[in-house]
Amino acid sequence: MLFVTIQELEAAINYWRSQSPAEGDELRLCPEASALAKPYALMIVQGSQRMPLDVLDGLARESIQKFIKISQGA
Repeated sequence: MLFVTIQELEAAINYWRSQSPAEGDELRLCPEASALAKPYALMIVQGSQRMPLDVLDGLARESIQKFIKISQGA
């Protein structure tokens, strides 16, 4: 996979949020959802539908790859 779509990012954020709900008074996101939130917001602002995986930082790339593997039943 060379690109991640905005729909995949949104689904991954929702998945990680369901696995580890927001915490504290500030409703802090889990590390995985937090790592994916920045590229997701960037894509919304830019009007992008997909983003190259290699521009994601390590945790974001790992989080999206784990989500895709889980969602495909692998």
